[in-house]
This record gives sequence, structure tokens and C-alpha cells, in this order.
Amino acid sequence: MLKRRDVLQLAGTAAAVAAFSPASAAPAENQKPDAAPFSSSSVLDLAKSVAAKPFSAPSTNLPAPLTNLSREAFAAIKIKPDGLIWNDKSSGFVIEPLHRGFVYTSPMQVYLVEDGMSRRLNYDASQFDFGGLSLKPPPANLDFSGFRVLRRDEKGGLHEIAVFQGASFFRSAAPGQILGVTSRGLSIRTGDPRGEEFPLFRAVWIQKASVADNALTINALLDSESVAGAYRFTIHPGDATIIDVECSLFPRATIDVYGLATMSATSLFSPLDRRGDDDVRDAATELTGLQMLTGAGEWLWRPVTNRSNLQISEFVDSNPKGFGFLQRHRAFDDFYDFAQHWELKPSLWIEPIGDWGDGSVELVEIPSDNESAQNMVAFWRSKTPLVKGQQADFAYRQFWCWSPPSRPPLAKTTDSRGGRGPAAKQRRFLVEFRGDALGDSARVADLKPNLSVSPGKVIAQHLYPAPERKSCYVQFDMDPAGETACEIRLTLDVQGAPQTETWLYRWTT
Repeated sequence: MLKRRDVLQLAGTAAAVAAFSPASAAPAENQKPDAAPFSSSSVLDLAKSVAAKPFSAPSTNLPAPLTNLSREAFAAIKIKPDGLIWNDKSSGFVIEPLHRGFVYTSPMQVYLVEDGMSRRLNYDASQFDFGGLSLKPPPANLDFSGFRVLRRDEKGGLHEIAVFQGASFFRSAAPGQILGVTSRGLSIRTGDPRGEEFPLFRAVWIQKASVADNALTINALLDSESVAGAYRFTIHPGDATIIDVECSLFPRATIDVYGLATMSATSLFSPLDRRGDDDVRDAATELTGLQMLTGAGEWLWRPVTNRSNLQISEFVDSNPKGFGFLQRHRAFDDFYDFAQHWELKPSLWIEPIGDWGDGSVELVEIPSDNESAQNMVAFWRSKTPLVKGQQADFAYRQFWCWSPPSRPPLAKTTDSRGGRGPAAKQRRFLVEFRGDALGDSARVADLKPNLSVSPGKVIAQHLYPAPERKSCYVQFDMDPAGETACEIRLTLDVQGAPQTETWLYRWTT
């Protein structure tokens, strides 16, 4: 468990406080390249200073050859080996600056911290290979769209472990995985009719780690119309990539709808609701569902669905113990997708640090027909607003993993399927629970489904034990009784005590 610091130890430089102008994220023409002392409070002070002034969006202008780039043309822009930071094996981590272009047009200032001193990383077009794109004259003073964190292995090879790029978005993965679910520093009014606000990281300070260090610290300045903030990310590679996140927020205005530990992922279709998809694949989704461990200790499982209409679900709680998007399908045969390899996407599990109080885990399911769009969003929505002029501090730990360290002591959901029922407008569901206790034939004989539907009614239900698989299947038919949405809740109980996590689902027309 992390300990809260006396003052959130976010790093910056005195030079950065002087050089950064909230009116523009463009490089200061008269900025000196000299290193400046690295202070434990300068990013915090900078966030306070920025929040005291009106917000001004950074310029997103780019030279003509870099405007309207296709995804393919942008992906062809690569850093040259000489452009990699700390690629001389003096650090266990290597930083790859990322070019601006495509949808990544906002500039990010990057500072490197070594031996207690910070210096600005200046943009140099000669350090990039533009993949055949003609740039004459070479652009200058562009800054970067973000950066990639690479980890050096024992054989000297480099492996991607994290990417910070676009607004306040960042991603990571465990060894052997490919990037999928995306996290955000902060979300504001997600799914709200008033429109969403996207804060951005205007500047970052990356502290050089020694070869022996197994952690990399990144400090960041967040800014948006409503709030400024000082962030500290500590990245710990391992069997899972752990990222500790600490932030201090300074609202310019009172914010009543904001998301902490926000995550987004793609879900196009699954066996639960194919919704007319004619596709050779069995599924196309980065996640199986949303797992929650409530403050009261109840384990909840909510499979996600690509809806025909926007759906927002709130799971009210107090001081949650954890939540996250999990991929529980880890076999190629679950998908049959040679390009995306959904089975290799990371799960992201969040463990709050400290008292988060009353609020709710919020799930937003957005209709989509584009598998590149991350249409599932989840976050913690606090009941307490961010109040103008009042500092708010939060901390949490992220596990980018194959499976979370915190797991239900109960049988868990391994499959959820849905389809037509035996009569018109009825629906049939099949839910599989799996766990060691379900391999005990005598115990399985006492299992009873605890199933409720509201509104609507259950027409029939059947229990199919499979102790040889340590599984038990529940099949049930539901009549929505003319309603357009029904909330379903299911557990398997023995004498009233749940033996499985709680399966929750919202059926919609």
C-alpha cells in the first residue's frame, strides 16, 4: 500500500514554471536549453498557477504536409535510433518521443530529469524518418504528441510497456500482451448531455532511472477548461505492469460530473448479443466485462454489450475496493481473429488508495460499428463535486495484467450468451460459472439459482452442473413484458449463501 506524501511529490523545474505559458503550449522562443534544479513542488505550484488563470487551448496547427495525415501515413513516421532517449544502456528504461499528426495534433512539452536537474527536450525533425513524406523545409518547434516507454530486457532488447499520447490518455500491458484498453488522467462529463470535456497533459517531466531501478517516475501537468492538475505516475514492470497514480486537482469551476481512473475499450460483438452481425469471428471485443469489488465486499460481474442506444449504468457504492475491465477469454478459438488477437489484450484493474467516499462505478456503453473505436467507458464518479478553488487529492493503483491480483473467492463468470427465446419477444440467456467448488458433485447438488428480472419475468430456468469441468450452467428464458429494458441479477446459492460472484446485466431492445 502506498503512503500519502506530506505534499504530493510531483516534480518539476523552476525553469518550467517560468517558461510554461497557459496561453499556449507552443515552445517559448527565448527558452534557454540549460538545465534547472529539480524541485519536489514545482509541478504542484505550476498547476496552482495555471488554474488561477483562464484556460486557453494550445495551438494544434501543423505544417501542411502533416495535416490530414491518414492513419497509415502517420504510423510510417518513426523515430531514428539516435532520437531515442537513454538508449545508451545507462538506464533500464528508454523513452521514444512521438511525432504529432493524424488525430494527435495537440503539443506536449517533454522535460528530462537527470541527477536532480531538468532540461527541455527540443524537437528536431532530423531525428525522425517520415516514411517518404516530403517535408521541405523541415518543421521546427513542434514539440511532441506524447512518448512511449520501452523496457530493456536481459538480452538488451527493447519492449514497449506504456504509451502516453493524446489528451490525457495512456496505455500499458503485461509482458506478452498487445495494447488494448486505454486509461485517462481525468474524464469530465462523459456521457453527459452537456458534452464531454477532454483534459490534456500539456507537459511531462520524466525522471531517469538507473539500470538497477525497477520503476520509472513521470510527472505531468494536466489542463482543461475546468481544471488544472499535477500528476505523478510510477511505473513498475513485472508479470503485471503496475502504475501508481497520484494527482492533485485545482478546479477553475465547480465540476459535478467527473471520472477517476477512467478506462475505455472496444466491444463490437460477443456471444451475449451479436445484434445481427454477420462475421466469421466468434467475437470482437477487448473485454469480457466489468468486475467490481464493492466497499461491502460483494463481487459483481457485469458483461458489456454494443448497444443500439447509449446506455449508462450506475453501481452505487461507498469506498470501493476495486473495479476494472477484464478480458477473461484467453484462447484464440474464442475469437478467430488473426489481425486483432483480442485474447492478448490486457485487463485493467484499479485499486483505490485512501478514502474515496460515496459515489458510483459508472459504465457507459456507446453504440459503435467501428472496431477501432473504444465504445465502452468505466470510471468512479464521486458524489462529492470538485469545488472551484479547492484542492482535491486522489491516489490509486493500476494493474495491467492477464488477471487481477484480487480475485473472487467464489466461482466466477466465464461465459455469457444470449439469443432468441422460445416465443416471440422472449430472450434466452446462458451463463457459465466456473470454480473449484463447482467440481464437488455433492455440493453442486445443493446449488439453487437466485435469479431476478425487473421489470419483466422469468419464464423458465434450468441448472446444468458440469463438475468434471468445475462448471455450472444456468439457462433461463425471460419475457420483458413489453418493456424496452430489464435489469437481471443472478447468483448460485447454497442455503441462501452465494457460491458465485453476482452476475448483473441490462437487457435492452
